[in-house]
Amino acid sequence: MSAPDTFDLIILGAGPGGYVAAIRAGQLGLKTAIVEREALGGICLNWGCIPTKALLRSGEVYEALDHLGEYGVSVQGRAYDFEAVVQRSRKVAQQLSAGVAFLMKKHKASVIEGVASLVKGASAPQVKVALKGGGERLLTARNVILATGARAREIPAAGLVADGERIWTYRDAMVPKATPKSLLVIGSGAIGIEFASFYRALGVEVTVIEALPRILPQEDAEISAAAQAAFEKRGLAFRVGANVKKLSRTGGGVAAEIEREGKTERLEAERAIIAVGIVANLEGVGVEALGLACERGHVVVDAHGATNVPGLYAIGDVAGPPWLAHKAMHEAVHCVEHIAGVAGPRTPAPIPSCTYSTPQIASVGLTEDQAKAAGRKVRVGRFPFRVNGKAIAAGETTGLVKTLFDAETGALVGAHMLGAEVTEMIQGFALAMTLEATEAEIFATVFPHPTLSEVMHEAALAAYDRPLHI
Repeated sequence: MSAPDTFDLIILGAGPGGYVAAIRAGQLGLKTAIVEREALGGICLNWGCIPTKALLRSGEVYEALDHLGEYGVSVQGRAYDFEAVVQRSRKVAQQLSAGVAFLMKKHKASVIEGVASLVKGASAPQVKVALKGGGERLLTARNVILATGARAREIPAAGLVADGERIWTYRDAMVPKATPKSLLVIGSGAIGIEFASFYRALGVEVTVIEALPRILPQEDAEISAAAQAAFEKRGLAFRVGANVKKLSRTGGGVAAEIEREGKTERLEAERAIIAVGIVANLEGVGVEALGLACERGHVVVDAHGATNVPGLYAIGDVAGPPWLAHKAMHEAVHCVEHIAGVAGPRTPAPIPSCTYSTPQIASVGLTEDQAKAAGRKVRVGRFPFRVNGKAIAAGETTGLVKTLFDAETGALVGAHMLGAEVTEMIQGFALAMTLEATEAEIFATVFPHPTLSEVMHEAALAAYDRPLHI
């Protein structure tokens, strides 16, 4: 191995956090290298956020054909080509991965393909790369950012281990050769619910198993209950408060033995998806030799992403929850600006959460239960989509918006949404919280008519007993 190549910054991982860090570093004039073992864009762009949305869109279009008569429209026949559905999602991912490659070139980041590991250096860890084309390369820099992401969690003791054939992770579930007739989804977070929604749209019999007392346990309880009711109307089945004791292969599929309310039940299906959380990618990176502080399987960092190892930072999924691409991107920008010495104090930003099911779920800030647990008095507003003009015209009347305002200051402290396109609207509430808006400022904001977003305005008014259209 030759003498080390020297950079201002080395980034391990080219997912949303890593590639955005490289872009910002380039904008600030830092000589940057980014190491990726698989594909630019990481899991999110290649196997997560983006291609799953392509799949979900195909499912939405197909399912919408059931309701054409409501719009005065009819078509002959109804079918889907699953191979074409999958190929479309892969093409979308490939297009965007190529886009990241262009951005790396534009911002003069050196892209190094291979598997990276950290070794002790003089002032910061050095990076040893086992190159994809063979051989090794040693890199050195004043600062290193760990952005290696995470992978699907498995639980061997309960048989929750993917085999790629009948028991799937999210990655397997994106590229099967055909749709199964029946499917078990173990876990009802965003990943589990999105896949349940997609496969149900294509006519698959889907049962979702959740160990906690309700689905979407990170969401507001009221929204969670309303979402389950909406999903059940679409034909999804649920087992909540159910622990999977054993998942096993059968002659023609899989079987899950679950324990629920003191009773044991056996559920069978052709396939199963494991969606019980994620685990940070830290194996083989060399963190043990560096004495990197970790907690609950994730790297411990400060407000700037700095670890306990001098010169080493961590961002995104590897640095802990929430495991969201936009959180990783936000951290990336601040971390690089801190390294470059141009960042101001970091104020915690409200991070919205989105689930792209049918109907969609989106939220930001505190849930009602969290606010109560914190001893905060809140005013709660609710407004349904069923009385919104645009929702009625579009045939999208399922759902509601719920707002939480501090009863003393009027500050917006939480917003929770269920319905069509709410993932596109939640940023309005996130911006309001970032700007520390009160109810008066939201009341004074003009919302265009007719739009679904008017439900947001009405939900804010409803918290103060002032809704206009109900």
